[in-house]
Amino acid sequence: MSSKTDKRAKEILRLLRHGKTSVEALTAELTASPASIRRDLARLEQRGLVYRTHGGAMLTGNAVYEPFRFDASFHVREDRFAAEKQRIAHTAAALVKENETIGLAPGTTTTLIARQFLHRRGIHIITNAVNIGMELSSATALDTTLTGGAMRWAGAFSLVGPAAIETLNMFVLDRLFLSVTGVDAEHGATIIEPEEAAVSRVMVRQAREVVVVADSSKIGMVSPAVICPSRDIDLLITDDGISEEAVTSFAASDVKVLAV
Repeated sequence: MSSKTDKRAKEILRLLRHGKTSVEALTAELTASPASIRRDLARLEQRGLVYRTHGGAMLTGNAVYEPFRFDASFHVREDRFAAEKQRIAHTAAALVKENETIGLAPGTTTTLIARQFLHRRGIHIITNAVNIGMELSSATALDTTLTGGAMRWAGAFSLVGPAAIETLNMFVLDRLFLSVTGVDAEHGATIIEPEEAAVSRVMVRQAREVVVVADSSKIGMVSPAVICPSRDIDLLITDDGISEEAVTSFAASDVKVLAV
């Protein structure tokens, strides 16, 4: 996305904070062509940020959530390998069936998975990510449980500590979608923050199936805090940038790899 297009998309989100508006109004306000505005809205809808309506658009989430959408560090991470993450999220969400209980760990890719559920029903979602809880707050056909816990650092939106762990101990997850900063056949799934890793370890323990969602830039990377060894990972969904060598290494650890 060009800087001009990105700037216009941010302006569209800002204008939509005041409520539903039309393509005609956005065209006049932003001095852009109707075709450009429609393309912008289509891209924003694909990212789960807006609903397109007849002749216009509206924000998907509750207005209270809007400050989170403009968190710079999260936005930068979300845009990194954006197309690959979208494919991964779409593939991951398609695995989920009605009446399942699923866990979503914090992360940009799991946030994209959450957006795939906005039009679904009959799914119980459990997460310790504040932003994911807010993403899903307007989806009345879903049952969303946000754990308790403490927010220790800016930008991650993660709830950690005893309250988060206690909540997770109350549930059995049909499947867990786990975002990571690194995944390696030898060292397993890892992230940066030990407190966040501790909560994710409980999610792994409570899950019948553990699915790591990670773009190929994270394959072979190792971060300081271990979530789980590779033997606890059932499926790795990544993009087609993963090397054959890495696929072979994961297979030797009984991790199925799905490259999309």
